[in-house]
Amino acid sequence: MQELNELRKNIDEIDDLVLSKLNERMEFVKKIGVLKQTSGAPIYRPEREKAIINRLINRKGGLLNRAAIEAIYLEIFAVSRNLEMPQKIAYLGPEGTYTHQAAESRFGAMSSYLPLATIEAVFNILAQKEVKYGVVPIENNTEGAVGATLDCFRKFPDIKIVAELYLDIHHSFVSECENIKDIKKIYSHPQGYNQCRKFLEDHMLLDVEFIPSRSTAEAAYLASKNSNSAAICSKIAAKLHNVPILYDTIEDNMANRTRFFILSDFKNAKAQGSKTSILAKTDHKPGSLVDLLQIFKNENINITKLESRPIKQREFKSVFYLDFEGHVDDEKVQNVFSLAKECGAEITWLGSYLNGDEQ
Repeated sequence: MQELNELRKNIDEIDDLVLSKLNERMEFVKKIGVLKQTSGAPIYRPEREKAIINRLINRKGGLLNRAAIEAIYLEIFAVSRNLEMPQKIAYLGPEGTYTHQAAESRFGAMSSYLPLATIEAVFNILAQKEVKYGVVPIENNTEGAVGATLDCFRKFPDIKIVAELYLDIHHSFVSECENIKDIKKIYSHPQGYNQCRKFLEDHMLLDVEFIPSRSTAEAAYLASKNSNSAAICSKIAAKLHNVPILYDTIEDNMANRTRFFILSDFKNAKAQGSKTSILAKTDHKPGSLVDLLQIFKNENINITKLESRPIKQREFKSVFYLDFEGHVDDEKVQNVFSLAKECGAEITWLGSYLNGDEQ
C-alpha cells in the first residue's frame, strides 16, 4: 500500500506540473488571440493544429500513440480557441446526432452549440454571421453524397469549407434494463435500425416491438423516459440522455463512415496536403465535361470526387461538384481555373482545406 501511495503522489505532482504548464500555454494563447483580433486573422487554423500534432507524434519514446495524442491535443486546441474568442457552432440537429458528435470532436466541450433543423438553416445563420462555424454532413460511404449540402453552396456563395473530418458511424444499443430479456420495445430511426439487423437477429430482438423515431437522438430520449425499452443511437445521444450503453458497437457494416464539412467565412493558408472543392458549370454541349477533366489531367491534378447536381431550373441542366488535390493558390490550380474559363466553364471556388482523411 505504501508503494501505491508513493506512485499516486508522483502522479499528483506531475498533474500539478501539467496544469501549471497548461496555464502557461494559455497565457500565450491569449496574447495570440489579441494579435489575431487586431489583424482580423482567423482563430481556427487547422494547418497549424495539424503541424503541432505531427511534431508531437514524431517525438521519440512514450506510451501515447497517435490516437491518444490527437484526443488530448484536439481538446487543448478547442479550449485554446475559446480563450482567444468564444466559439459558437451551428450544426444539423437535433442534439445527440452524429453531426453533433462530429462538431464536438473538433470544437470540444467548452464551445457553444446551436442545433438547427435543416442544412440550409446552418448555411443561412452563417451567412447572417450569427455564428462563426457550421458543421454539416457531405457524404456517407454507403449512402452517397448529401444533396442538400451540395445545393446550398450555390445558394450561399460566401460560405467556404475550412476543414473536413471523417467520423466512423457506430451505433450503440442502450437501455436502463439490466437484462436484455426485459426489453419490450426498441426505439430508433428506421435507417439506424436496419443497419443493425444482424445484431438484433443474433440477440433474438427482431420480434421486439420496433417504434420508429425521427432521429437516433430522439430514440435515446424516448428510451430514457419509457421503462422496459431500448434505443439504437450514437454514444453522444446516450451520454446526453444518461442512458447506459449495453452494447457499444452493433452496426452490420463496421466500415460505415460519414464525411463532414466545417464551414466559415475565411480562406485557409496554403499548406501541404490540401484539397480544394469547386462547383463547375460547363457549356451544354457534347464533350464539355470531358474537356474540363482533360484540363485537370494535363495539369497532373488528381480529382478525388465528381458529383452531378441538377440546377433545378426548367431546363434539364446540371452543375458538377469536384474535389481535387491541391490548394487554390497553387500555380497548377490557377492554371486549371484560367483554362476552364477559356473553355466556357464557370468555376465557383468552395474552399481549400487539409485532407481530413490524413489527419
